[in-house]
Amino acid sequence: MTGKVDQQQAAGPRPANKRGVARLAAVQALYQMDVAETPLSNVISEFTAFRLGQELDGEQYRDADEQWFKDIVKGVVADQKLIDPFIHTALTEDWPLKRIDSLLRAILRSGGFELLRRKDVPARVIISEYIDVTKAFYEDDEPGLVNGVLDRLAHDLRKAELDDKKVDAGEA
Repeated sequence: MTGKVDQQQAAGPRPANKRGVARLAAVQALYQMDVAETPLSNVISEFTAFRLGQELDGEQYRDADEQWFKDIVKGVVADQKLIDPFIHTALTEDWPLKRIDSLLRAILRSGGFELLRRKDVPARVIISEYIDVTKAFYEDDEPGLVNGVLDRLAHDLRKAELDDKKVDAGEA
């Protein structure tokens, strides 16, 4: 087989867009806040001044949608008490949210926040984006866990949107 598909496969995965980079940075910022107990204002200042689109320790960070980054980080912090119970109910009883490692919690909270508050972004896009974020950090079962939890949250938080998709696709 030749053509565009082969060229894309040879080139590897498509680079993340500015919102994708913002999502990845937001997860890193939330992780830093959790592990190092960095205050919200400090982590946002650090990321916007020294990471988003900047060079740090010889590494060039990709340009990100700074406002998207800020909205996610601030939104997760503001809505965490609302988001966490949704995530908790989407997990199995023997694996509660408190047993999930900090990085995975940051991913689930970020995706949960977007599903809850960013109705302008389709649920399937949010789920796909956070599966990609998860793959940046994990290689094993974690992307599947994120997919399952966010899909369940999407069905809880955006039932009408997902039901409309079934009707549109002729699956009613």
